[in-house]
Amino acid sequence: MIKEINSYDLKNKMQNGEDIVLIDVREVDEWNAGHIPSAEFMPLSTFNEGYKILNNKNAEIILQCRSGVRSLRAAQFLEAQGFTNLTNLAGGILGWAQNGYEVIQD
Repeated sequence: MIKEINSYDLKNKMQNGEDIVLIDVREVDEWNAGHIPSAEFMPLSTFNEGYKILNNKNAEIILQCRSGVRSLRAAQFLEAQGFTNLTNLAGGILGWAQNGYEVIQD
């Protein structure tokens, strides 16, 4: 069972300096258009290989995409690989931006 978090609670975790790994699974054009500060880019199209850089299967990993569908798929994949502390950002970056939270471009 994959947990869910809303953007408000994610923002609080970030502000409190909690030790989380935030992964954005959108594709490069979406990432370049804007992403959540501190998110790591790991597109779903290469996720089967990209996830291998995650070396702590007990780390708190929060996955995020545009609306929450692709990130849920990525979380389910990680769960099948033995990761234990997975959370999906409900509403994705759309919900984040609707709350007026910062979105950055590189």
